[in-house]
Amino acid sequence: MGYKCFKNGDCEFFPCHKGINEEEFNCIFCFCPLYSKGTECGGSYTLLENGVKDCSHCPLPHNGESGYDWVLKRLMSK
Repeated sequence: MGYKCFKNGDCEFFPCHKGINEEEFNCIFCFCPLYSKGTECGGSYTLLENGVKDCSHCPLPHNGESGYDWVLKRLMSK
């Protein structure tokens, strides 16, 4: 893995998202920088009854190096 991808297999929550191959799991965005974009993040999220954004079912930032590229592209978009 290079600078675009980091896996922390020792984390007590690993893997924190289902449906991603553990060999390709990317932990570099443990907290997604797109969270602050709200509904414009482009990911799979739900809103809880209290209005909090729940991203626990979004695999996009954690898909290996392609997840890194996806996040950067979204961050650069207006």
